[in-house]
Amino acid sequence: MTRTEAWIALNLIPQVGPVRVRRLLEFFETPERILTAKASEIVKVQGFGMAQAEGVAGWESQIDLAAELKKISESGLTILTQDDELYPPLLKGIHDPPLVLYVWGQLQKRDHHAIGVVGSRQTTMYGLNAAKKLSFQIAYAGYTVISGLARGIDTAAHEAALAAKGRTVAVLGSGIGQLYPPENMALAEKIAQQGAVISEYPVDRIADKQTFPYRNRVVAGWSSGLLVVEAPLRSGAMITAQQATEQGRTVYAVPGPIDKPTSAGCNKLIQQGAKLVMDGGDVLDDLTALFPTAPLAPKVDTPKLNVTLTLDEEILFNAIDGEDRHIDDLATRCGLTPATMNVTLMRLEMKRLVRALPGRRYVRLV
Repeated sequence: MTRTEAWIALNLIPQVGPVRVRRLLEFFETPERILTAKASEIVKVQGFGMAQAEGVAGWESQIDLAAELKKISESGLTILTQDDELYPPLLKGIHDPPLVLYVWGQLQKRDHHAIGVVGSRQTTMYGLNAAKKLSFQIAYAGYTVISGLARGIDTAAHEAALAAKGRTVAVLGSGIGQLYPPENMALAEKIAQQGAVISEYPVDRIADKQTFPYRNRVVAGWSSGLLVVEAPLRSGAMITAQQATEQGRTVYAVPGPIDKPTSAGCNKLIQQGAKLVMDGGDVLDDLTALFPTAPLAPKVDTPKLNVTLTLDEEILFNAIDGEDRHIDDLATRCGLTPATMNVTLMRLEMKRLVRALPGRRYVRLV
């Protein structure tokens, strides 16, 4: 048995979640060792009575690991565990990180820089337009938009990120083989080509009332910050916002009419200290200050830009080649005088082609 297969097996065992597995790992050190342990050894671990210990020790009689591995292979999915470099570091740091992530599509390191966008399934045109505008701006700036593929705001957020030619990740409250809602299958296929659809649940796990709130902690935990676009007081988005706060994430909220129940949750969040958002820059500027190392913005060849560049602007723009660059490095690469550098950078910022970061560093926005 490989280490990854051991993780999958642990994830399949009923009544053994991430917190209990962490306790087992502290005692047995490796997932493989847990699966070979006897009940008399497991019962020594905090939180395990004899019934639970026997359940873990007798895991082979409770799950069909071979069948699950076959489903994973036939579906073309990949498995990410906490041992993998691509496993999101912020997510790994929460109280109960997923043992495994089933991945449809392909994750990249840049997806570690993600902003969660959530909201109500029952939306207004105001909420949908706000979700599309803000998600487009966030994805265009190079951050990955992460949401739950639900109807309403989630769907608008994913679609806008795709339209911006950016990255987006959908976190399911079901197994990937039982995608919910089913009408979003076509959207999921597009996301898998330009990001990833992920789940911590076995391939054929059907969604229920418990899986969705549990899914929300992944959206909150993965993200550098969480943006709530439109949400009533009682909603999954408000649960996600609470989880984000508990995980130490910054919560952002879009204000709405005070007489609209669909905006009552967002207005309440702002009242409680969430940062009011009217434009994508409100989120991006805040995160840039908190995390100076920016994600890689999607590249667009200069000839495709809908702006006209001077020769100096084109030289400097091309020198900022997908990663943030210090102004001294740019001066060396471009051979421009300090005065020309400053003026040219200011022009590129005015054209919204580059963004200034703390420490006199610059990053491309397109």
